[in-house]
Amino acid sequence: MRLTKVLEALGSCIKKYKNDADPELGGIQMDSRKVKPGDLFVAISGFQMDGHEFIDEAIEKGAAAVIGENELGLDVPYIQVIDSRLALGRAASSFYNHPSRKHTVIGITGTNGKTTVSYILKHILEHAGKSCSLLGTVSYIINDEVYKPSNTTPDALQIQELIAKSNDEFIVLEVSSHALKQFRIEGLELDYGLFTNLSHDHLDYHPTIEDYFEAKTLMYNYMKPEGAAVVSRLSEWGDELARLLTDKEIPVYSIGYDDSHDLKIEDIKLNGQTRFDIKMGGAVYSLTFPSPGQHNVYNAAMAFLTAIKIGIQPEVIIEALKSFPGVPGRFEMIPHPEGATFIVDYAHTQDAIEYCLQAAKEHDAAKIKHIFGFRGERDRTKREHMIKASAMLSDEFILTFDDLNGVSEEVMFNELKELNDQFGLNKGTIITDRTMAIQSAWESARKGDWVLITGKGPEEYQSMYELPTTTDKETLLYLQKMQKKEKVIG
Repeated sequence: MRLTKVLEALGSCIKKYKNDADPELGGIQMDSRKVKPGDLFVAISGFQMDGHEFIDEAIEKGAAAVIGENELGLDVPYIQVIDSRLALGRAASSFYNHPSRKHTVIGITGTNGKTTVSYILKHILEHAGKSCSLLGTVSYIINDEVYKPSNTTPDALQIQELIAKSNDEFIVLEVSSHALKQFRIEGLELDYGLFTNLSHDHLDYHPTIEDYFEAKTLMYNYMKPEGAAVVSRLSEWGDELARLLTDKEIPVYSIGYDDSHDLKIEDIKLNGQTRFDIKMGGAVYSLTFPSPGQHNVYNAAMAFLTAIKIGIQPEVIIEALKSFPGVPGRFEMIPHPEGATFIVDYAHTQDAIEYCLQAAKEHDAAKIKHIFGFRGERDRTKREHMIKASAMLSDEFILTFDDLNGVSEEVMFNELKELNDQFGLNKGTIITDRTMAIQSAWESARKGDWVLITGKGPEEYQSMYELPTTTDKETLLYLQKMQKKEKVIG
């Protein structure tokens, strides 16, 4: 592709460009180490490094042109732009020939439920005979190939490359607030935009909850002309979003508890199995869903309404929901030999923790124990609320280490102790080694107990712990294996 084609896509993003050269571009890079002769290099001002410092290296490696924000004079064509991240998305979309136009693209945003809704939708679509790519927190799945994710939402260059690579009819994409603020989906065009909910999270990145909500609304700037929104109006944030989108003349389909919604949720039964009815257009459908908890009623309802709007028959959706296998690290159950139930979940907000613990109560847990921690250098304002939620809904909890992210063990321990002393209602203990915390709960578990380990889901540990394991699930399977081995020896 010629540089002039990219310049057309950049449009109003360009501040200055005076070079008449029009080189043929072989690729686009934002990492100078990956530059090959003929590539376009985009200098991004990051949080830890500034790509402008590597422009000379990129040119030495053969960059045919450079995009950046600083005013520079270079020996190769240089395009000064108002925002390099914005420019990267537009350039990448143009370079890959606007790949989202060749697929039905479903973007999902919200604090909780993005991953589960995306997996439910993928399962429904494939049950209906459709092919579907998925880009999200757990993995990127393209043409049935699984890739380890770098972020919940890939960077703008990677996202365009992955979608261009996809031969699947549908693309389901988790869209984080960070991605929206950083223009990672710039150049993408959505057929459906889903909003699950909004709760206290990421206030280390967003100055206020209102700013966090505003970031979520940015996803709807990327709708195709015929695009539509599917909104959970089970909260005031959903109501506010629906009003904003209606003012923008974007069609809104909603779920809720009364007849004003396109999908009305009725008659929820959670005693042992998740069952509920939905009412749509005068018809009532009874659903059974394997994943426990009221929050999964909402997730399944969001996916049901979206699938209906796509054109899948209700009977096909109902059958698909019955066989949903779950999501790695999302309320993933590991059995205990004494008859206890261990749960691994990604929950890391007050609302998500309440959903998990409430689900255990709904299944008549004899005793509920909760294991969790906090990430260093992340939103500290939500920690008090998470402790309070656990203290209210669990019988006892263990505070342990999550990713420290450069915070010292001493500092994190002191904060855990302070929070536990203030808000723990005398139910909390501290075991800093995460694997030892899990082992403690494993050894004391009895029939009917539920033990929930939250915060990391399928993510690997960043710290070294006592047991030779790398994830919460792996730790449980290791303990399970060791217990079986002890019984054989004994």
